[in-house]
Amino acid sequence: MSGTSEGPAPSADLVRPAVTERHIGTSPRMCAGSSPGASVSPGSPPDPYASAGTPPDTPVPDGTSPRTFRAAFATAPLAMAVVDREGLVVTANESLGTLLGGGTDALIGRIAADLVDLASDARTWHSYREVLRGRQARLRCTRRLKHPDGHSLWVQVTIAPLPPQEQAVLLSVSDISARRELQARLRHLQMHDPVTRLPNRTLFFERLSAALEAEAYEEGGTGRIGLCYLDLDGFKAVNDTLGHRVGDRLLAAVAERLTRCADEAGYTRAATPLVARLGGDEFALLVEDSTGTDQLADLAESVLKALQAPFDLSGQRLSLSASIGVVERRAAGTSATGLMQAADTTLYWAKADGKGRWTLFDPERNAHRMTRQALSSTLRAAVERGEFALEYQPLVGMEDGGVRGVEALVRWNHPQFGTLTPNRFIGLAEEDGSIVQLGRWVLATACRQARRWQLDHPDAPPIFVSVNVAVRQVWDSDLVADVAAILAETGLAPHLLQLELTESAVMGSAGRPLQALQALSDMGVRIAIDDFGTGYSNLAYLSRLPVSVLKLDGSFVRGFQYEDTGAHPNPADEVIVEALIQLAHRLGLTVTAECVETASQASRLRGIGCDTGQGWLYSRPVAPDRISALLTATDCPQA
Repeated sequence: MSGTSEGPAPSADLVRPAVTERHIGTSPRMCAGSSPGASVSPGSPPDPYASAGTPPDTPVPDGTSPRTFRAAFATAPLAMAVVDREGLVVTANESLGTLLGGGTDALIGRIAADLVDLASDARTWHSYREVLRGRQARLRCTRRLKHPDGHSLWVQVTIAPLPPQEQAVLLSVSDISARRELQARLRHLQMHDPVTRLPNRTLFFERLSAALEAEAYEEGGTGRIGLCYLDLDGFKAVNDTLGHRVGDRLLAAVAERLTRCADEAGYTRAATPLVARLGGDEFALLVEDSTGTDQLADLAESVLKALQAPFDLSGQRLSLSASIGVVERRAAGTSATGLMQAADTTLYWAKADGKGRWTLFDPERNAHRMTRQALSSTLRAAVERGEFALEYQPLVGMEDGGVRGVEALVRWNHPQFGTLTPNRFIGLAEEDGSIVQLGRWVLATACRQARRWQLDHPDAPPIFVSVNVAVRQVWDSDLVADVAAILAETGLAPHLLQLELTESAVMGSAGRPLQALQALSDMGVRIAIDDFGTGYSNLAYLSRLPVSVLKLDGSFVRGFQYEDTGAHPNPADEVIVEALIQLAHRLGLTVTAECVETASQASRLRGIGCDTGQGWLYSRPVAPDRISALLTATDCPQA
């Protein structure tokens, strides 16, 4: 019989067993100190049971004769052999012959290392030679051997030295196949999902981490990796309405279709994508050595198509869709955590974009998301650190050009991102509730500044200050009490404060918001509807709300931008704006036009009765001292 090694063999030493696979068979003799495969001439093996000068049956000091030891060795259930210092089998017991399938006599004179594959890896081979030379206490390793009848068996090999006068070592071989099989079964249970039979999260990350190790992609392949991260849309409703048993059957059916998609995708390629269930209704398809985004896109499309067909489950016909986040990149420099974060983010985009689709990871979109997250996480602390400041934009009378008031606009002087305008962070503040704290600070600062202008310019008509208020400030705080306290603290008259709320926030207000607006109006505070004409436009509410000002959205005013360019005006623009202004005046409201940028716009707005204007024609948002300069002028200079 000839011996050949199968597969790579990990190293072995005294602590960690080594595993390799070996065909059991005959081979030339090889001395322990030579390289694997070197031939040596057979010598006369020593009698391992008799010391020099001692008759074979002379009793040892404890009264037991060598013949007794010989009999015990021969009949021992543990497979054993005595190996001389040259690595040749001197004698072997019947258990070893039975285990290796060659008979005891056939083992005598054989190279022990070939019998149990000790030369297949350098570290094990070195340790074995050290034991033969008496330089190492023992060697223990695990090997997978091929029996002559074709089946495989796992064995644990132990090499231990005999007493020095014997000039030999004891080789013992233990069959651990049953234990290895049990370990394999337990590992399979540990690494696979019981519902879908797919690899679970643990095995998935094990495979992903291995694929991202440098040696996995440096030796060949494309050096790229791809991932489709999938979540079933509305799966919770299935569990809630039909029960978890039907839900589990649906998950198993989805797993079958995903596996079929992976098999079809890997049919013409070197490797089939790994399909895993990560938990709940989340699945992943891992593509090693991907060829680019097109491959991942094709896989995602095939998955969506496969899931479109209804599922027939025990009389239940169910339809569902899935959202998929797709990531494809170079494996070098990628971590498992980073790849999964990108996939999770992209899956969120797919759901936010409407579900039932796949979305490819976009670095720019992700950078925006990361910036948004960074801003959100530091917003509350930024208020306490005093990173916010106010600028003011004049509200100018259309008839005489005089400054009637100013709108307070908050700016965030961020230490990392520079000066940020409200559209970058107000939405975040409304989401996490910090708008209450920030809004209170803006209101107090603006009122204090308005009172300061009044005291610094006693001869000029006092100007009002307009402050934007979010609906969440009304719901999450006592806005009426806050306004009353701030007015009392700053000494600003209520009629010099104007609160702006968006049309979508005001229209349809009921309950607490309406009560708060009414209380503020009764206090003397002016209420303005911002961006009027772009929201609900429910005019039925307009007559019942305590509103005193309408601010026309800039989209109406931009239709007035033509001057001496030969362009013909759209009559509808002027008709709509004029009608809104007349409606407001009939209801006793004043009208402010936003985004006034040209003299022509101002002239036409003045002609149709608009009360005040706001925009770059008059001034950009400026610091408080610039407003002080405007108050000393007879009218607002036009930019």
